[in-house]
Amino acid sequence: MNKNTEFKPYIPAEKITPELTVTSVIMGCILAVIFGAANAYLGLRVGMTVSASIPAAVISMGVIRVILRRNSILESNMVQTIGSAGESLAAGAIFTMPALFLWAEEGLTSKPGIVEITLIALCGGILGVLFMVPLRNALIVKEHATLLYPEGTACADVLLAGEEGGANASTVFSGMGLAAIFKFVVDGLKLLPADVSAAFKSFKGEIGMEVYPALLGVGYIVGPKIASYMFTGSLIGWMVIIPLICLFGPDTWMYPAAEGTTIAQLYANGGASAIWSTYVKYIGAGAIATGGIISLIKSLPLIVTTFRDSMKSMKGSKNTSTERTAQDLPMQFILLGVIAMVFIIWIVPAIPVTLLGAVIIVVFGFFFATVSSRMVGLVGSSNNPVSGMAIATLLIATFAIKSSGKTGIDGMTAAIAVGSVICIIAAIAGDTSQDLKTGYLLGATPKKQQMGEMLGVVVSGLAIGGVLYLLDAAWGYGTAEIPAPQAQLMKMIVEGIMGGNLPWGLVFVGV
Repeated sequence: MNKNTEFKPYIPAEKITPELTVTSVIMGCILAVIFGAANAYLGLRVGMTVSASIPAAVISMGVIRVILRRNSILESNMVQTIGSAGESLAAGAIFTMPALFLWAEEGLTSKPGIVEITLIALCGGILGVLFMVPLRNALIVKEHATLLYPEGTACADVLLAGEEGGANASTVFSGMGLAAIFKFVVDGLKLLPADVSAAFKSFKGEIGMEVYPALLGVGYIVGPKIASYMFTGSLIGWMVIIPLICLFGPDTWMYPAAEGTTIAQLYANGGASAIWSTYVKYIGAGAIATGGIISLIKSLPLIVTTFRDSMKSMKGSKNTSTERTAQDLPMQFILLGVIAMVFIIWIVPAIPVTLLGAVIIVVFGFFFATVSSRMVGLVGSSNNPVSGMAIATLLIATFAIKSSGKTGIDGMTAAIAVGSVICIIAAIAGDTSQDLKTGYLLGATPKKQQMGEMLGVVVSGLAIGGVLYLLDAAWGYGTAEIPAPQAQLMKMIVEGIMGGNLPWGLVFVGV
């Protein structure tokens, strides 16, 4: 790879081509809503999300170049920049906000309003973009040869390949068509089973799988290494830990099962799933939380380096460059935007925190935005440990809110609101980093990309409330169709800390 000083973008800085056009804005906004809804469903079903930047790039290239006959690679890049914001905002929202619906289902509170969901999403999304702007020079430009940003580089490769023809777009559209037909056959006509499982009653274990193109796609995108981690975790949980509890756990070991119910009775009534929901998920919570915290600790040297480099970059440049490919949103705009978000978070009742709490959200948000931007540069957006950051945030926020005297359901909803904002900040910062990397390789104008990213955040933020309500109305969170595993985990952690009844013994087994 070329060194920074030798690097030349595909479109030279002195050449002006269409970027932020009516066509790119309309297409980008449509893709932002579509990918946001798709990623919300996927994440609520399997507990993880994938980057939509690459399919957005392919679709934009196919439509703009092949259908509309427009020859503008930067216009296609703007479409994927706006479009990919939807999936990242959804990724941050679904890890936390469904917990509010689950509490409403239990009769503890009312369902969150669409306005409340929208404000939380918009505050987190806008802060995520704003925090990434001063980091761009340090992470994208100065570390161009070190931080590869896999999805960002792949997007640039796809768009560059499109300069020679749009054949790749037909592959994506074919995949979408086949997946839609398969989904209709399985869930619409019910001709094929969606779930295949086998229980070993003498052994007390169980193994199964879901037959869906979306899950096959997730495995293909994240790769065999990450997929094998997930598969191994499932095997350990369902074929090792559950049988151990059933076969060797004494009948008197009932906690946290219902009072007076033994392990044998629990298994007889609900099978391996009852053991999982009563015991194993707490062990998993400890393992996930520890993994996220270890990831953050290992990243501390990189975080310190990033802060130092970004501060030097901000002092040195002051955004005075007249070169098109070096122009960012002005720092005055960034500071005013951050201050405005602090006051909105403080004043709006949907996020019930004090002024100090709002400042803490912004401080932690900038910290996790930096972590996220660095991490996606190394491992990609699909492997970005957003849920680990959310758990760390929830642990701190819940303890702080409880110590301030706010307890019960009010304290729990406040903790989830704080966690939601920071989770969305981290997800959007990672996505913005990938998009800015693509733009850096192609020769896009950073300022216009940052404006496009904010536009995508606003559009998907306005839509995410409706998406969450539609999914809740269709199936309900916590059901087999959308189990919302990450949100269930966040809910469980907040409840356990706030109520003082978290089964720490099981959690520390996971640790």
